[in-house]
Amino acid sequence: MKKTTFKISKMDCPSEEQMIRMKLADLTNINSLDFDIANRQLTVFHTDNHDQIFQRLDNLKFDTSLIESVSTDNYSTTDNTDQERKLLWQVLAINFFFFALELTTGFISNSMGLVADSLDMLADSIVYGLALFAVGGTMTRKKNIAKSAGYFQLTLAVFGFIEVIRRFIGTGTIPAFQTMIIISILALIGNGLCLYLLQKSKSKEAHMQASMIFTSNDVIVNLGVIVAGGLVYLTNSKYPDLIVGTIVFFIVGQGAFKILKLSK
Repeated sequence: MKKTTFKISKMDCPSEEQMIRMKLADLTNINSLDFDIANRQLTVFHTDNHDQIFQRLDNLKFDTSLIESVSTDNYSTTDNTDQERKLLWQVLAINFFFFALELTTGFISNSMGLVADSLDMLADSIVYGLALFAVGGTMTRKKNIAKSAGYFQLTLAVFGFIEVIRRFIGTGTIPAFQTMIIISILALIGNGLCLYLLQKSKSKEAHMQASMIFTSNDVIVNLGVIVAGGLVYLTNSKYPDLIVGTIVFFIVGQGAFKILKLSK
């Protein structure tokens, strides 16, 4: 068995991790992948030489370089598939619930910040769904779901941008700041619960670590919508809500393009 470690300078979010997994999925000489996203490193346990693995990684244009390749006898795997599936289903359910809640209350309260945050929750649901398929799922099914989800999310982001522009130039109603703050606090609690469950699992699997990063970022988005609600109250203006909505829609759009890359 060989242990080869790569430095991947542009691997800084869950989407890159998923792209790498899918790029290497059909190589039969790979036994396991060990991602260290924080240090942008990938360790591959494999047979034969590492030339084909490096070539696949280099094709992704993530600035990949070889750190070391050594023989090892200290290779073992632990099967936590059922536990990981259960946890991912839990956080997927929480995120999808808050997607539906924020989308509904966002339109009712006239808040684009809540609507945008709901799509961010949807993006997380997609990531958790893809992570579920990473736990024993087939590559073809995973790619098809990634493509459908990416186009759906991109379509929603585009319509969101159009609506924000319409409200910027129009005389739209000032959002209900109470609803913005209350629902965002509930979403913050939901993301906090997801983060707790993910951290409690202490899983070192890359798709679990990636899910944890996405959830941590969501906490920041929730806080942004809460601040926007406070500014709407203080200024009696729709613009804080629209500005936050624009920023989050941009983040959602970027996420959609990354998800679409997973399907290629």
